[in-house]
Amino acid sequence: MLVTTFLMTLIMLLVWRCHWVLVLVFTVLSLVAECTYFSAVLFKVDQGGWVPLVIAAAFFVIMYVWHYGTVKRYEFEMHSKVSMAWILGLGPSLGLVRVPGIGLVYTELASGVPHIFSHFITNLPAVHSVVVFVCVKYLPVYTVPEDERFLVKRIGPKNFHMFRCVARYGYKDLHKKDEEFERKLFDNLFLFVRLENMMEGCSDSDEYSLYGQQTQNSTDYLLRNSGNLTTGNNDFTCSTVDSIIPVKSPTQGNNNTVASSGRESSQAEVDEMEFLNRCRDAGVVHILGNTVVRARRDSRFYKKIAIDYIYAFLRKICRENSVIFNVPHESLLNVGQIFYV
Repeated sequence: MLVTTFLMTLIMLLVWRCHWVLVLVFTVLSLVAECTYFSAVLFKVDQGGWVPLVIAAAFFVIMYVWHYGTVKRYEFEMHSKVSMAWILGLGPSLGLVRVPGIGLVYTELASGVPHIFSHFITNLPAVHSVVVFVCVKYLPVYTVPEDERFLVKRIGPKNFHMFRCVARYGYKDLHKKDEEFERKLFDNLFLFVRLENMMEGCSDSDEYSLYGQQTQNSTDYLLRNSGNLTTGNNDFTCSTVDSIIPVKSPTQGNNNTVASSGRESSQAEVDEMEFLNRCRDAGVVHILGNTVVRARRDSRFYKKIAIDYIYAFLRKICRENSVIFNVPHESLLNVGQIFYV
């Protein structure tokens, strides 16, 4: 109860922006009642008051061990992620055999290439023709609108066919009930390819860049024009991670240049869309990482108990990622690795 009161006070101050007088009144009234209960337990420890203290201590240990193991696992993935220079050094084939299909690599990282991918291609010298790194993030908001759900970005040159897709959910959104997650992901991926080629055909300068999701205006524009450029006075916008960049139609003086670049971008768009559709028809594989945390041999006994037994038990009874992401078992591939803390 005390912990809940302190957390509620922080929410009222930082999130709800309540007046300090209201926060003070709430905190004082709550602490008066809760400190009364807590002092009663302390004065009667030998008469059974030790039971709620033991229960509270057990929950505290469980929460602390879970938090410690989760933070260490995330730090390991952050520090061991692969640089883009390493990916570029592999070349278009990634130094491997590119098999038909699309590989969805699930990761907690919203930037960089996860270590689980390098671990996978190091032990299995083959990778799918199209690789999409999927990152699911839960934001501290009530809900995320459907048109703002996905952020798509290309990784490396076009001939690498590597993308990153960040799916954002609010605390009310239930991802495990989103049965059309895969279809929505590919719809946004195809829409990204159309918009990217359109941006390349709008101007021959480096003024425009595309790193994120498009706005609803650009989505409607693409659906109306099916990715073809026009020479009218229509305006639309493209949204990046940092800002929304207005994009205007080219002037009449550059019609010939725009038409030529438009045909090239349209042909490149058609080729890549056909390639993505062929890969999708060939099969989609969901690649999930399973990082196992273990205590080092020279660790103290209490750390070994906390990591090798308590945290391992909590991970075992926790829902698997395949259940959370609603991944079909026939297209699931688990890649495991051990991390020592």
